[in-house]
Amino acid sequence: GPAAPSFGPRCGLPVLSVLGQSVSDTTGLFLCSTCWSENFGETAEWIAAASVAVGAAAFGYLAYKKFLCKDKGCKAMVNPHIQKDNPKVVHAFDMEDLGDKAVYCRCWRSKKFPLCDGSHTKHNEETGDNVGPLIIKRKEA
Repeated sequence: GPAAPSFGPRCGLPVLSVLGQSVSDTTGLFLCSTCWSENFGETAEWIAAASVAVGAAAFGYLAYKKFLCKDKGCKAMVNPHIQKDNPKVVHAFDMEDLGDKAVYCRCWRSKKFPLCDGSHTKHNEETGDNVGPLIIKRKEA
């Protein structure tokens, strides 16, 4: 069976002795300073292998998001909070009711939606986007 943990001179701190002993019993590696140099080659190999695995996983995830992810959960939502209980947001206006000019929101951040309140300016500054309002006006006669 496993040997009892040693608090001897192998490590300066009792905690490291306990950890070093329990790990050495199962893997042959020691966590104490006197054993570090003996097993550094194995540790370096594990670090290199872990780095390659993490890099490959990150590359795979990014490739999946870019090329294979077509469902709704993978795409960012445009509408953050307007009429989320409706399956589709629709607004209709009669041309006669518009007056001389109407300015409609296209960034989905307006507090007066569907009318523009200028929220696209903050949105554009924060995201680097370039969205602006839809402006409808009557032709001058």
